[in-house]
Amino acid sequence: MAMTTRVGRLLSRRTTLFRPSIPFRPAAAYIRPWTAIRQLSKTTYGLDSPDVFPSMKDGPGADFLSTFQTTTTIPQTLTEKIVQKYAVDIAPGKTLRSGDYVSLKPHRCMTHDNTWPVALKFMSIGASKIDNPDQIVMTLDHDVQNKSEKNLTKYRQIEEFARKQDVRFYPAGRGIGHQIMVEEGYAWPGTLAVASDSHTNMYGGIGCLGTPVVRTDAASIWATGRTWWQIPPVAKVNFTGTLPEGVTGKDVIVALCGLFNNDQVLNHAIEFTGSQETLRSLPVDHRLAIANMTTEWGALTGLFPIDSVLHGWLRAKATEAAMYESESQLIDTSASKQFQHSEIDKLFKATGIAGQQTGPIFTPALSADKGATYAKELFLDLSSLSPYVAGPNSVKVATPLKDLQAQDITVNKAYLVSCTNSRASDIASAAKVFKDAAAANDGKIPRVPSHVNFYIAAASLQEQRAAEEQGDWQVLLEAGAQPLPSGCGPCIGLGTGLLEPGEVGISASNRNFKGRMGSTDAKAYLASPEVVAASALSGKISGPGWYEPPADWAGVQLGEGDGIKDEDRMMTIEDLLEKVIRQADEMIESVEPAETSAASNIPPTPESESLTTILPGFPEKIGGEIVFVDADNINTDAIYPGKYTYQDDVPRDVMAEVCMENYDTTFRSTAKAGDILVAGFNFGCGSSREQAATAILAKGIPLVVAGSFGNIFSRNSINNALMGVEVPKLTNRLREVFSEKEVSSNQQDITEPEKNSDSLDSPKPGPVAQPAQAKQLTRRTGWTLEWDVKRSRVNVQEGPGGESWSVKVGELPPNVQEIIALGGLENWVKNKIGMGQA
Repeated sequence: MAMTTRVGRLLSRRTTLFRPSIPFRPAAAYIRPWTAIRQLSKTTYGLDSPDVFPSMKDGPGADFLSTFQTTTTIPQTLTEKIVQKYAVDIAPGKTLRSGDYVSLKPHRCMTHDNTWPVALKFMSIGASKIDNPDQIVMTLDHDVQNKSEKNLTKYRQIEEFARKQDVRFYPAGRGIGHQIMVEEGYAWPGTLAVASDSHTNMYGGIGCLGTPVVRTDAASIWATGRTWWQIPPVAKVNFTGTLPEGVTGKDVIVALCGLFNNDQVLNHAIEFTGSQETLRSLPVDHRLAIANMTTEWGALTGLFPIDSVLHGWLRAKATEAAMYESESQLIDTSASKQFQHSEIDKLFKATGIAGQQTGPIFTPALSADKGATYAKELFLDLSSLSPYVAGPNSVKVATPLKDLQAQDITVNKAYLVSCTNSRASDIASAAKVFKDAAAANDGKIPRVPSHVNFYIAAASLQEQRAAEEQGDWQVLLEAGAQPLPSGCGPCIGLGTGLLEPGEVGISASNRNFKGRMGSTDAKAYLASPEVVAASALSGKISGPGWYEPPADWAGVQLGEGDGIKDEDRMMTIEDLLEKVIRQADEMIESVEPAETSAASNIPPTPESESLTTILPGFPEKIGGEIVFVDADNINTDAIYPGKYTYQDDVPRDVMAEVCMENYDTTFRSTAKAGDILVAGFNFGCGSSREQAATAILAKGIPLVVAGSFGNIFSRNSINNALMGVEVPKLTNRLREVFSEKEVSSNQQDITEPEKNSDSLDSPKPGPVAQPAQAKQLTRRTGWTLEWDVKRSRVNVQEGPGGESWSVKVGELPPNVQEIIALGGLENWVKNKIGMGQA
């Protein structure tokens, strides 16, 4: 009976593909402005739901739009289950799925140095009291080395605000906010936490669904306790095998970013899975590093299961918190209140069996359902991995350490810093490199060469204390490491030790974007703590020699699917049915693109074209000359450099001047007010800084068009009244026409190593290989673009006398028009409060 029920459920999921009552719509009709869902995703969304702008679904039209969401009982992913727990105002019996818009009441919301700008927004909308103080955590961690009176005044303002609002506050030097969230138990397994920082994904390492929000969202959460979210498509990443000795979680995520580097998980939620044996080879600290850098991979979340490994870690934390409760006088901590064995008991169910052969003592109370729908599935065989290094200046370039080691790349600076890899276990791994060297040096710790500066900063004061108790911190100091206060520092390009022009740095942090850690003329690589330490010791990129490849090694094993060979798979009838249906889906999808492509070229008739309601005063058409920035993955550091991010009083004209500075210094003179900025794919990836949007507005550019956008940038743009639309056809057409054009005389030369061909400034491959210096980063095209908002169409004129064409895009609905017309979400909320509607 159970199997029959499930068969019916599986088949019913496919019925929408064949319903004749649904009118056919070309693929272009599903392209939405700022959409978080790429067309390459295989997720099927409800065709009966209205096309809407992925934005303020908690506005006045939210109740009406929610009536289009059907109520069905279906298996859920772990992501969907956690969102279900924290969604509010959903219809009774509604089972949430990817694609649904929800209002959320997050379990926790963290802000850091951006707390004061958030507070200003909070007060400007007329709010005076935080809705739920227990929901909020405030930390100071980014600019902690800045002892200027201006910064210290801001820090005092934040601390005083936190005291008045009775929220948890952690001062400068106490630790990086994400690490505090984990070690203090605010990010808790099975909960949903947000933070105004792009590396909130890190909480997924302990089974907490962490996702970033932007400053305006944080102010809204303070005022109302809630925010909005669209549940992204969920990708399952299946790990097989076990990590070899000398390979770390950092190597795993660097390899994933570099080997799956074609936006496979862009704007997806990721769920990592694997056998018990495989997952036991990934301790929690490794998982935190992997989850942290799913941001760099392009994902919105990176979630590990609540399993036996996590169970052991939680028990140890609870015991440790109880034993060292008296130390809370020395370190401001509330871990003993959060890590309670009684709370851990709620996360697991006792099985009553024990032993490696019979199974675990505990099983998770919360996990993905068998048969849950995933947008896509990828696999990586951990046992086939070796140490990897990312860069230079790109997380999408991953090279085996042995290949870089053979190139004798001199290192000037090495960094063991950041929330990614600066915990006590990471410091211990780095210290072991020097201890091993001391064993061959009459027991004396060797010092780093004179041409190398080695910087260390623990993820938190607690992690530093733990490293000191083990003696590892002292080993690194004896080797010549320069200690920095616990905080972000050089990872974000602030404080001591930044890269100078021409220098090479290797870091255990999470980003190596051009100019992020110092000069745009420097090169930055990313690696594990032990590789960073070994490179510091040898003065060139190298490893400690702990890794030895297996005798039968045949390259990294990865790809689509779960990675299990059919001959090794024990398949039930239900599994076979799943396989048949999946194959049928793939056959259908392989046919659809050709049909929809042909249909999309059919001009719309007045009868077939639906018109968008335009609010009074909102322009029906927006247009201008196209200025083309020809690169994919243009990150927010490139759009608005990190060194300006925490200066809260940068004048608008200065913001316009430095806009796109780390991408192309000629942008300031090439782009003009009124231009339409057109970019490549994944525009605006990276950090959550809202100035990436406001700097473009300051430049006088009203509209950004791209092949696709990073979700965090699109969220910031709507909240700050910058318009945008995805038109991949335009990006591809511009590249087709201009990729081999002559470079203007004022264009800066780009020089890069051969293996850095996918980094930000690299030319796109064409029919003929192009030398690196032939890439023009910013180009005035002479083309014009017009966005017909009423008809949801983009019209392009390819220069005087050139071809004209148009493409259907997503609707800009009235509720989003209202936000833009009022100057952004902050003014929108303020207006609603004044009208008594919020």
